[in-house]
Amino acid sequence: MTPLYWTQAIQELAACDKVMQQLIRQFEDATLTSRGCAFTTLARSIVGQQISVKAAESVWQKVIGAIPDMTPHTIAEAEQDLLRTCGLSARKIAYLQDLSRHFTEGSLNETSWTDRDDETIIKQLTEVKGIGRWTAEMFLIFHLQRPDVLPLDDIGLQRAMSLHYLDKQPIDKKTMLELAKPWQPWRSVATWYLWRSLDPLPVTY
Repeated sequence: MTPLYWTQAIQELAACDKVMQQLIRQFEDATLTSRGCAFTTLARSIVGQQISVKAAESVWQKVIGAIPDMTPHTIAEAEQDLLRTCGLSARKIAYLQDLSRHFTEGSLNETSWTDRDDETIIKQLTEVKGIGRWTAEMFLIFHLQRPDVLPLDDIGLQRAMSLHYLDKQPIDKKTMLELAKPWQPWRSVATWYLWRSLDPLPVTY
C-alpha cells in the first residue's frame, strides 16, 4: 500500500530541491510500499542487519521456505538448527525469538502505535533484543509509513547524500541534518529516493 501523502510529498520535494526533482523524475513509477505485517517487517529488518540487501533477501527466502507460515508462534517454536541452515547466526536467531516473545506476550501491540509519536515507538521497539534505533526507524518508514523519518545511521543514506550533495566527500550527521532541513516534513520520502538511486531494486522491509 502506497502512503496517502506520497503525491503531495514528491511535489513539495521536487519544488524545494533539484536533486530530489531529478530522482523523482528518474523513478516516477516507483513508490514506498508496506508489506502490511508488523512482525514480518521487524523480522526482515533483523535478518538484514549488517549484510547486503541481496544477501538479506537470500536468507529471508530460505527462512520462509523453511517456515512458510511466518508468525511469532512459528518462529518461537522453530528448531534452532532449522533456522541456522537458513543462514541465520545464533545471535540473530536469539533476536528473532525475543521478538516473537514480545508479540506473543502482548508487549508489542499494533493498536497502540497509531497515536504515539516516532520517538515513543522507537523507545518501545528498542527494548527488544537486536532492535536498535536503525531497525526501529526502518519499521517507522516501511510499516507505519511515518513521513518524516531521517535514519542518520543508515549507510546507504550516508552514501547517497555524499554522492548527490557533496561530490562523494565524507559526510557527518550534522551535515546530513542540515541538508535534510528543506525536506521536512517528508524526510522519509527523500530518504527512499536516495536509497533508490543506489540500488536497482526498491528497498523493502
